[in-house]
Amino acid sequence: MTKKEQVYRACMDMLAGKIEIAQSGMKAAQDSANNETKSSAGDKYETGRAMSQNERDMYAKQLTELLHQQKMLKTIDPQKRNQTVESGTLLRTEKGIFFLSVGLGLVKVGSLQVMAISPLSPIAQLILGKTTGDDFEWMSQVQTILELE
Repeated sequence: MTKKEQVYRACMDMLAGKIEIAQSGMKAAQDSANNETKSSAGDKYETGRAMSQNERDMYAKQLTELLHQQKMLKTIDPQKRNQTVESGTLLRTEKGIFFLSVGLGLVKVGSLQVMAISPLSPIAQLILGKTTGDDFEWMSQVQTILELE
């Protein structure tokens, strides 16, 4: 398995874990709202239900975003070797390794540390279309693209 395929798999696994957490959080919040019992203090009951509903809505929003990221990640072919930087490219500079996919941040694959970034992110906008040997400036530092996969 290539480095890119390993990073892709790690991203998919990370997203699956986050989706599971959001789904269980939504379920727990819904169960909590359903289990609120009407008391003589009606305001307390309504406040508890509203808080549970807000929590459920927060998890639902997270879940929607995570499912969208998963859908975007599935459009990437991890076996494709890119000649220029585009969505799905794994690239190495002297400062680090980047995977243009979805904005997950730091992804660890064994001893490898990769920044999974969205193609819409500011740094991705600087490097889209570039190829091995091209330079770009990010945060006042010039970096050279050493390798594309």
